[in-house]
Amino acid sequence: MMDLRILLFFVTVPWIFCEPARTSKVVPKHKGILKIVEDEELISESRIVMEAKKPKKKVILNTDYDSPADTDDESPGAGHKDDKELPTCLMCVCLTGSVYSTLRRIDLTGNLISEIEDGAFSKLNQLEELTLAENKLVKLPTLPAKLVSLNVNHNVLKTKGVKANIFKKLTRLAYLYLGDNGLEAVPPLPESLRVIHLHNNNITSLTDDTFCKGNNTNYIRYNMQEVRLDGNPITLAQHPNSFICLRALPIEHYK
Repeated sequence: MMDLRILLFFVTVPWIFCEPARTSKVVPKHKGILKIVEDEELISESRIVMEAKKPKKKVILNTDYDSPADTDDESPGAGHKDDKELPTCLMCVCLTGSVYSTLRRIDLTGNLISEIEDGAFSKLNQLEELTLAENKLVKLPTLPAKLVSLNVNHNVLKTKGVKANIFKKLTRLAYLYLGDNGLEAVPPLPESLRVIHLHNNNITSLTDDTFCKGNNTNYIRYNMQEVRLDGNPITLAQHPNSFICLRALPIEHYK
C-alpha cells in the first residue's frame, strides 16, 4: 500500500506543476506597436516584453477564502522561486479578471514604437512618469490623469498628432519634454507646468495666450521655471506679449 502511495505521488505532482505550462498561451510580438489590452498584456518592441496574464501572487478582496476557486494558485511550488525576477508591473491586484497596477514609472526609451493604442494607459491610474523618448511616434494616446512628467523627445510628432487639450487636462503635470519633433504650434499647457522643452521643432508663431493670458496683463505664471524654444524657425523678439507673464525669458537665440 505504501508503494502505491509513493507511485501516485511521483505521477500526480509533476502533472500539477506542468498543467499551467500546458494551458498558457503564446502572446505574439507586434513590431513597432505598444499594446495594453483587456486580457492583461503589456507588449513593446525590442527590449521590453512584459506580460501580466497570470500574476505569481494574487490578492482577492471581499471573497470567500474557503472557495475552491481561490485555491488554484496555492498549490506547492506555485512560483515563489522567480518572484524577485518579475517586472514591477506584475505587482498588482486582480479584481474580477482585470489588472489594476500600482505602477508609477514607465521608461520605453529607444525602441521603434510608432503607435500606442489610445487606451493603452487608461487603467494605470497611479502612473506619474512616462518616458517615450527616441521612438517613432506620430501621435500621442490619452494620458493618465496623475501624470507628473512626460518625455517624448526625439519622435516624429506633429501638431495634428497631439489632441488639442491633451495636456491641459493634466492638472499635476510639471515636466513636459517635446523637443526634436515636428510640432508647428505650442499646445495648450496646464497651470501646473514648471518645465517645457519645445526645442528643434517647426514652431513659426506664438499668440498672447500661448503661455500668458492676453486679456489679463496682471497675470504671472509663477510655476513656470524654464521654457526652451531654441531651434525653431521663429523670432521671439517679434512676440514680446507671448511671454510677458513668465518669470524668465524662453531659451532662444534672440535677434
